Amino acid sequence: MVERVICYRAPSTVAEVDAVADWLGARIDADVAVRERFLDVHRIDDLPERFAEARVPSPYERETGTTMLGTIRYEERALEHPEREGGVLYDGVGIQRALNAALPEDERGLETLHVPILDRAIGTWGDHDGRWHKRVTVLGQPGLVSVPGLYEAPAKPEAYYKEKQRHALLSGDAPPREVLENQVEGDFLVENDPRTTDALKGYVLQTYHYLETGEAFCDREVCRLFNAHYHEDLIDAQLREPAFCSEHARLYE
Repeated sequence: MVERVICYRAPSTVAEVDAVADWLGARIDADVAVRERFLDVHRIDDLPERFAEARVPSPYERETGTTMLGTIRYEERALEHPEREGGVLYDGVGIQRALNAALPEDERGLETLHVPILDRAIGTWGDHDGRWHKRVTVLGQPGLVSVPGLYEAPAKPEAYYKEKQRHALLSGDAPPREVLENQVEGDFLVENDPRTTDALKGYVLQTYHYLETGEAFCDREVCRLFNAHYHEDLIDAQLREPAFCSEHARLYE
């Protein structure tokens, strides 16, 4: 049984982790605390190497990682200056193992759930289609929640990709956020979206629910425990009423 949940801040993102923790604490029978960034609180010497080993070089190759000195130096700088990191996808399971190894021994038990809110993009390998898929969460200990994954993992409306491609052909770069919001029909989250904190609440709850019950996700789209593969479904599950299906409302409302 989970007795304590520790959420970790992500200062290089717009996520307000204290607000997420308050929301979670009002719904579960466990103490909820907030600490500073996981990679600062639980820094161990080989973390840069572990992150380098978890890098995904190609979306269609299962093998990950590199031990090249330049890559390790990059990861060292990213640990010190997270605002400079970006554009890299990491094997979520590899990162989870690295962060588990960084936990103090007296906090590794399943009665204490650690939830790092990460500023890194994480993914898992799909055996069914032979490619990497970005994820918002990797459940387990610790339970990883990726802020970039919130924006990038679920598929956006088709018009989004067409507008992005059109703008790139005309200007050579990505369209500004306001262009996408004004010209693309459909609801979706973009980087630094003001709805980020509210959307993350359900994903943090998913990490607790998995460790407490063994159930990974809910299959009902009108529930915060639903694993959305499209942004429109994410919006429905995380930001619109009802917050939970009837089964999980009995647990968390």
